[in-house]
Amino acid sequence: MSTKLIEAYLDGTITAPEMQQLNALLLTDADARREFAETLNVDSALAALAAGWTKAEAPVIRQTKWRTSSPRWIAAAASVALLLGSWWWQDSQRAFATVEKAAGVVEMADGSSLRGESHEIKAGSVALVTARGARIVIEAPAEFRFESAQRLHMKRGRLAADVPPAAKGFTVITPTGDAIDLGTRFGVDVPMSGAAEVHVFQGEVITKATGEKAKQSLRGGDAVSFDQGASTSRELRSSAFIQPDEMSELTAGLAAGQRARSDAALTKLKNDPALITLLDFEADEGQPGVYRRVQGRWPGSHAPEFVHVGDHLKLDVGGGRDWPKLTLAAWVRLDRLGAPYQSLLHTDGWDSSNPGQAHWMVTHHATMRLALRANTLAPGSGQQYEADSFTPVLPEQGRWVHLASVYDSQARAVRFYLNGRFDKEVRFQVAHPARLGPAQIGNWNRNDRKLSGRVDELLLLGRAMSDDEIRALHAAGNPYR
Repeated sequence: MSTKLIEAYLDGTITAPEMQQLNALLLTDADARREFAETLNVDSALAALAAGWTKAEAPVIRQTKWRTSSPRWIAAAASVALLLGSWWWQDSQRAFATVEKAAGVVEMADGSSLRGESHEIKAGSVALVTARGARIVIEAPAEFRFESAQRLHMKRGRLAADVPPAAKGFTVITPTGDAIDLGTRFGVDVPMSGAAEVHVFQGEVITKATGEKAKQSLRGGDAVSFDQGASTSRELRSSAFIQPDEMSELTAGLAAGQRARSDAALTKLKNDPALITLLDFEADEGQPGVYRRVQGRWPGSHAPEFVHVGDHLKLDVGGGRDWPKLTLAAWVRLDRLGAPYQSLLHTDGWDSSNPGQAHWMVTHHATMRLALRANTLAPGSGQQYEADSFTPVLPEQGRWVHLASVYDSQARAVRFYLNGRFDKEVRFQVAHPARLGPAQIGNWNRNDRKLSGRVDELLLLGRAMSDDEIRALHAAGNPYR
């Protein structure tokens, strides 16, 4: 009954007796009050989006077309308005959001309150809870401010939100478009320049690009970018966003001193005589290529992110000589596994006159693969030169994972490791020394070598690391606890 009365109220078709009935329900029934508030949250957010409001003065309740001017009916309406006004006055006195956890964010402390002021975080991630119970994680670098508990302006940064029914209508406003949640889980990515993106993990979100007339309904699995006043569908990148459950583990890892252990392990590797290269991506000028420079595993660290076809990072290492033994390792955060292969490291070319050229990748089966030109596997393998791991990396999608492949041409074998654990050994019949040189990370062939995600701390070592060394390398660099 309350749903029909609320709909009639919003449509302006409610009669005087129905208005009295609605007023009585709101005064005596907590569930009816909750439903009324939730419905008005969504209704006012959609009205604001349609009208182009971006300021706090947008009315909370739409003006309705009253059917009658009966004094008794007007008195009932006034009673409802006073009751609602009391709720929203109380809500306005509370903080719009509270900091639940701050991982590496020096600008905010756990438990601090956020109201209408502007905030900037330069490093780390922060988990917030709004006054209506929406759980939000914002990753640096980010600039944002709350207009109310239900409206958040994102100037830049990356946000993941889990919105309960009580916070339906929660709205994220970006420079190029807005997103209104209808009780769901979604993410918003606002780069330093260019189009903002909305990704829906579950439920429904209403979006509208700035300057666009029509609204668009997105459901779980959908994603759009706002570019030049239009909404364009794009691939979902759910794993590009840090979720609340991951935040607790990242915070625990920092508190346990994982960052210091990781730095110590990197210092030791940089002094290893067999080191070919160790890319931590911290140099201000960055590596040549086309990619987005974002936060790595640690607050304030950096990593290249590959999103679009053609995104890549160039390097030229280890050329001019053979490498009978080679260890390849990296921390990887994959957004998706749609491409046939995702390039972790591909040497330029694939020439039969250059045996041993190394291609390291993740396949569409979510397994690691190491391919060396002109190698042949042992009889019965069914492949010529490509060795695959056994365990898929897909179950770890959405989190940082450590991948490693250890190649030994003298032993004619390659060993694969996932998060420090030995996974599989593949034997070769013919095993050439590995060849490196000019190479690319993230995209080697525009058609089928597109990596979608981030890469951190890429290691190339001219010797075969042992199982214990791989295990220790993962343990030292693991951002979780």
